[in-house]
Amino acid sequence: MIVHGKGFNFMEFFLQKHMIFQRKIFIGLISIILFAPVLQTDDICALEASFVNEVGMEFILVHPGGYIMGSPVDEPFRSRNEPQHRVEIKKAFYMQATEVTLKQWHSIMPKKSFILRKGADDMPVTRVSYYNCRRFVGKLSRRTNQTYRLPTEEEWEYVCRAGTTTAYSFGDTVDCTKAMFGNNSLKCTDCIEESRSRGLELDKPAPVKSYPPNPWGFYDMHGNVWEWVSDAYHGYLAQDDGVLPGRERSWDTRIKRGGSWFMYGHYCRSANRAWAHPGGKFKTTGFRVVLEVAK
Repeated sequence: MIVHGKGFNFMEFFLQKHMIFQRKIFIGLISIILFAPVLQTDDICALEASFVNEVGMEFILVHPGGYIMGSPVDEPFRSRNEPQHRVEIKKAFYMQATEVTLKQWHSIMPKKSFILRKGADDMPVTRVSYYNCRRFVGKLSRRTNQTYRLPTEEEWEYVCRAGTTTAYSFGDTVDCTKAMFGNNSLKCTDCIEESRSRGLELDKPAPVKSYPPNPWGFYDMHGNVWEWVSDAYHGYLAQDDGVLPGRERSWDTRIKRGGSWFMYGHYCRSANRAWAHPGGKFKTTGFRVVLEVAK
């Protein structure tokens, strides 16, 4: 075959086409690497920083990021099940600014589940099992056509710390002006007096937002009521990549975080972990929810 008076070299033609194809692929990959983070950032920036849903639940946007989960070996009252390890939160999500209140609970669940006494609308719902909480988020998701769920343990501590590395988001010293705790004993006289000065009852949690928020705007991450999270209990000895082993295993206990009005202050530390049977219902335990960001 002759082209323009010259012999046609099929192999040379093929190699030229192949090099052009490879160059296009390379340029495409570079474009993805350069522009994908920008697109992701733009998508997050387009989200509302906070909003209130149709049930009256306030949510705050939580951006992706990394932090050191767990407690240092010299933190007072630390437990051996709090080893420090790096965790990366890779996706943005919304978390409820407060614990789920009785009013919000009754807007989704049957009225007969609790007797709602006058003036109790803003009290956190308690005596709800892990299974009850799962039913609540399931019904809420179906009603709104969005994906609500319990936070993971990593998400919960990330929000609780709110960028801090101290034992509490407000410092290394427990402070009963910053959270409700310690009303279980006459030994905690400062906490009891603080609760009384705020007009709060000593044998139950405070209405949500009775104490200051943490640096990211979330209330009662320390104290008030324990909060169920989605994780089954394990020792979370992290692997090198920060992934916790045993995530999908079936255990008969579930994690609770944050301490409560009934507990001493050190139970309210950001890294503190407690666990209970998922069917248990406790006067000191409630929950808050996460809303997944639509893709």
